[in-house]
Amino acid sequence: MTDLVPLRRALLSVSDKTGLVELGQALAARGVELLSTGGTARALRDAGLTVTDVSEVTGFPEMMDGRVKTLHPVVHGGLLALRDNDAHVAAMSEHGICAIDLVVVNLYPFEETVAKGAEYAEVIENIDIGGPAMIRSAAKNHGFVSVVVDVEDYAPLMEELEAQDGRTSYALRQRLAQTAYARTAAYDTAVSTWMAAQVGDTPRRRTFGGQLAQTLRYGENPHQQAAFYTDGSAGPGIATATQHQGKELSYNNINDTDAAFELVSEFDPADGPACAIIKHANPCGVARGATLVEAYSRAFDCDRTSAFGGIIALNQPLDAETAREITGIFTEVVIAPGADAEAVDIFSQKKNLRLLTTGGLGDPARASMAVRQVSGGYLVQDKDAGQVMPDDLKVVTRRAPTEQEMADLLFAWTVAKHVKSNAIIYVKDGATVGVGAGQMSRVDSTRIAARKAQDMAEAMGLPAPLTEGSVVASDAFFPFADGLITAAGAGATALIQPGGSMRDDEVIAAADEAGLAMVFTGMRHFRH
Repeated sequence: MTDLVPLRRALLSVSDKTGLVELGQALAARGVELLSTGGTARALRDAGLTVTDVSEVTGFPEMMDGRVKTLHPVVHGGLLALRDNDAHVAAMSEHGICAIDLVVVNLYPFEETVAKGAEYAEVIENIDIGGPAMIRSAAKNHGFVSVVVDVEDYAPLMEELEAQDGRTSYALRQRLAQTAYARTAAYDTAVSTWMAAQVGDTPRRRTFGGQLAQTLRYGENPHQQAAFYTDGSAGPGIATATQHQGKELSYNNINDTDAAFELVSEFDPADGPACAIIKHANPCGVARGATLVEAYSRAFDCDRTSAFGGIIALNQPLDAETAREITGIFTEVVIAPGADAEAVDIFSQKKNLRLLTTGGLGDPARASMAVRQVSGGYLVQDKDAGQVMPDDLKVVTRRAPTEQEMADLLFAWTVAKHVKSNAIIYVKDGATVGVGAGQMSRVDSTRIAARKAQDMAEAMGLPAPLTEGSVVASDAFFPFADGLITAAGAGATALIQPGGSMRDDEVIAAADEAGLAMVFTGMRHFRH
């Protein structure tokens, strides 16, 4: 093997034809013979280029609706032969096999076909076989063969050919080979993940794939390297959002913004404006309002201190009035389905404020996987898409919730799903007024949330904390009555919790004694 290998013959077969003609023209101008198949060959010929059909080289026509066209020894022999191995060279000569120095392949659009909700048969037809086989053959033989699977690598390839007088270096071929294997691995991951969902069983082997979207400045801390990879999901969210201004998002920005957008997506815009403010992946304020600016202001009033430097998510397009209000404090990111021109102009005056628009809200009921790495493996589970409706609730106390209490209980329960456990949420009139998150003791979360409400009342000059007359959600059952008693002491009048404790009777009795209404959901929302 030598470092520099001349490029004389290329095989091009692509689904995404972006930049194809320009690449073909550049290769042809260097005297490279072009081999191709199907639509790729037609596109090159339509541009006036001379192209040899692979079927002419193999002696076999494309058949079975194009399923069989490049799976042939003449193709794979031309890719796999070691050019410095006398036996390989002799075999090529004996069987009329010519070396192929470059393969340019991007695969059938399997991920896109799944994303658009295609029927089973159509998805199956978009599983590429010949493409991955050629990619892997070329990548294995990168000592002699270049393989390109991404349009982004067309320009670096041509720059290399220009710099090396029509040759490629081993360093480039090695890098292209790594990219190629990562692409086929991600492609197979997409297929196997889709198949697992169709079968419905827990697969014996599970793989994960992604495409680099952004190299990040650092991870959670400056000494950690980090990057953001997308998984091909097409729905509205952090991966598909448009950033209108501001510096690049950091690791923590992306994590927190995703948490904020997931939470605000729980609130249907048809039911009115809603706002969620997130700090360190936990809500520090969530509210509905008659207007978007009112929803923001009520969310902000839950914990004005923690909101500084936070992430704001809105369930409706950002308007100018809300934009002006938001610029009153330092905010890292605002994410919304859209933004009007005046709002964008107002934000443009804040160079460190990032504005992201998504074109819509996420689907909180959409099935997806949550993955966490642990030492030696991965934990995989369904995303928590659990929801409860009024008819799902069981009233366990002598007093049933009022209509307003019930509405607030359901609101609080929705928020609880997005708060790190142990989670306690106080809500009044469609707005959080106290949030306790991530404590080792549930009663501590209850106290912290109440204390935050007391601090805000003092800061805002209110005569009493807003926990007076509020309701409380607990993401898991109260193991003892102490948490419930603490909530009652803070002024709560009703509670929602999963139930299921050995001491449920004790907790229910304490609620009755305090005159509280309490409902059980039968579902918990641990979030670790």
